[in-house]
Amino acid sequence: MKITPYLIGLLFILVIPKSNAQDVVRTTIPDTTSYWHKKNSIGLDFSQIAFINWSVGGNNSISGLLKGAFLRNYIKGNVKWKNELIVRYGVNKQEERELRKTDDAIQLNSTFGYRHDSISNWYHSAKLNFNTQFTSGYAYPNTDLAISKAFAPAYLFLGVGAEYSNKEQKLNAYFSPLTQKTTLVLDQRLADQGAFGVDKATYDEAGNLITHGKRSRTEVGILVTNQWKSEIYKNIFLDHRLSLYTDYINRFGNIDVDWQLQLDLVVNEYVKANIGTNLVYDDDIKSKKEIDGVQVTQGPKIQFKQLLGIGLSYTF
Repeated sequence: MKITPYLIGLLFILVIPKSNAQDVVRTTIPDTTSYWHKKNSIGLDFSQIAFINWSVGGNNSISGLLKGAFLRNYIKGNVKWKNELIVRYGVNKQEERELRKTDDAIQLNSTFGYRHDSISNWYHSAKLNFNTQFTSGYAYPNTDLAISKAFAPAYLFLGVGAEYSNKEQKLNAYFSPLTQKTTLVLDQRLADQGAFGVDKATYDEAGNLITHGKRSRTEVGILVTNQWKSEIYKNIFLDHRLSLYTDYINRFGNIDVDWQLQLDLVVNEYVKANIGTNLVYDDDIKSKKEIDGVQVTQGPKIQFKQLLGIGLSYTF
């Protein structure tokens, strides 16, 4: 009898037990389905200027900004869970001047959403936002007393509402009629000063401490956020983020604003330039100014920060 490949295959099926054959199939075709989508991005921006016999004068300086963005998104059926961690830390060193901090941020955003069908762009959502910083901040050139520290302040938003998410337009909007805002000032000295809106310490007429300032403050109000991120031109990406919050009890209608705008210009896979702005207004944050060597607390003001950098970026 002539042995053919067909006959060999038939004998193989008959000889191997059924359970073993199933094991072979299971090991050769693994289940690789995952509903998690991950993206990590780290970068280093830097700038430097140096002078040698420069007739019009100038100070040598160097700046660096280390940043990272880490995404963990879960999508399955009508359930979506988006998680984002953003970190930044920047410093600047000028000739004959101490090292100074230029940027410092830790931001954690998490949004859980559920929709009734696969067509709708509207989700029932719950959102958590947390913001703080790594190290102390100062009203330079005074570096004796910090005006902010890690977890002083820290802001926690937790609420429920509705989210509109359009993947094609890369547009996201969230509205929550019930959001709790917690402000933390875990440094007791700053809390005693009533920094960042917490209740300050009380003293008697002789200046003796009666009660320490509270290290937290809780509010309940309305939160509206909006994000749009898209390629507006070839290799030019715009990221717009806006957050608006007002408290029901304390001065309703007085809106806290946090608006971030960033423009990324991609040179190649590893080199990028970016321009960023951040506008903040919070009625609870009092401005501080150095006058004749003394820190003077003034009223709330619009805060504005602008960043321009070019550096290395790696995504994995």
